[in-house]
Amino acid sequence: MKRSGIKSLNISHFGIQSNVVEALRERSGMPRKPSEFAVHLFMEGGHREEVRFMTIQDFQAWYSGELVPKADSGDFITIPIKNIQGEYMVARPRSILAIRVEPIFSSSVERF
Repeated sequence: MKRSGIKSLNISHFGIQSNVVEALRERSGMPRKPSEFAVHLFMEGGHREEVRFMTIQDFQAWYSGELVPKADSGDFITIPIKNIQGEYMVARPRSILAIRVEPIFSSSVERF
């Protein structure tokens, strides 16, 4: 069974995400820039994981450099968890079914 889900996902789609954020910023009259990006990974078996990237470019570099080249592989790849010291995650790229990228604005997140 050949899977092409990740390979068919064009990296330029994430550029559109950045353009949407820019348009919202301009329309609101307030300069807003995401403080980080939450990347939601939806995996086989219903598992979901969330990892964070400081910039959309960091995500794009990981996606195009690590995930896409090994999309059909059963070997493990490292998924960066930059905000947790000493912890890491590995996954098989072919088990990742979908990815959702969400900009996080520190001003919109309640801090306790």
